[in-house]
Amino acid sequence: MEYFAFQWHITEACDQRCKHCYIYALGSHAKFKEMALEDMITVIENCQEFCRKAERLPYLYITGGDPIMHPQFWTLARLLKIAGIPFAIMGNPFHLNEEVCQKLADCGCRKYQLSLDGLRETHDRIRRPGSFDETLEVIPYLKKAGIDVAVMCTISRWNYKELPELIDVVVENKVDIFAFARYCPSAEDKETCCSPEEYHWMMEQAWQKFEQYKDSETTFNLKDHLWTLFKYEKGLFDPKDYPDDEYVYDGCNCGNCHFTILSDGDVYACRRIVNSKVGNALTDDLYDLFTGPEMDAYREYEKFEKCSRCELLRFCRGCPAVAAGYHGNMYAPDPQCWKEVV
Repeated sequence: MEYFAFQWHITEACDQRCKHCYIYALGSHAKFKEMALEDMITVIENCQEFCRKAERLPYLYITGGDPIMHPQFWTLARLLKIAGIPFAIMGNPFHLNEEVCQKLADCGCRKYQLSLDGLRETHDRIRRPGSFDETLEVIPYLKKAGIDVAVMCTISRWNYKELPELIDVVVENKVDIFAFARYCPSAEDKETCCSPEEYHWMMEQAWQKFEQYKDSETTFNLKDHLWTLFKYEKGLFDPKDYPDDEYVYDGCNCGNCHFTILSDGDVYACRRIVNSKVGNALTDDLYDLFTGPEMDAYREYEKFEKCSRCELLRFCRGCPAVAAGYHGNMYAPDPQCWKEVV
């Protein structure tokens, strides 16, 4: 049975101040929200009921803010262990030590995702001074506890040229999984985005590094769906290998096998798409939301202005969240897609 992913933001509290974070875009005066324990139990039950109806298994990506800063985090972790629900953490390194990592493993945490947004100077400027070294220091604790270590890099004009050297760093530190995703801009900071030419150059450099390290301990997750286009142009992917039907085989998971739940219970089709709220996990049945008209609005593939005319529509579609941030419309062309489509 396949998993269904729930990205669950249990708190907005965080001890970093990342330049690309949506929470701090609200201003330093914003009041942070965190979910009460009784509401977290309601969410767990709603996710379990969804998976029973959908014939899937729940998999939770618990995040924030930094989820460990939630005062009821360990109670939640124990509840998930009792329920037999696997989970991963997307958080900071600052509250991790050998004891905490073992405690996470004992509660059933399978993976811990850290962030490295460039080399030391760039990363610390984006996140906070000292963060780069602190992130590398906790990797051995997680690995000793048997928790897979994932590192994510958010790509922008601030750091894209550093990606090849960053790959050297994650391999040297025996990171289990490495991936990168793109910065989602707003109308006011489009210049932060790479151009299609810059992004394609960066992917080519990354691919060369991936090939160099293909026998290393690090798995390179081709998270960005533009990798499909990249491989297609290299002759490594052929849509003709798939049946000539209308089935969507790959591409963005928005509307397909993913939900985001915020600390107030609001459910989003994608956390990175502003105003993609489709309901609330504390008051609405998640299965009804997923199969209802609110989510159908994110599955209208014929609306993709550029992708609908591309032979890779059922496999790629770029990143609708980046398109939404850049153009104000998720169905607009992906601003980093370099493919010419007539």
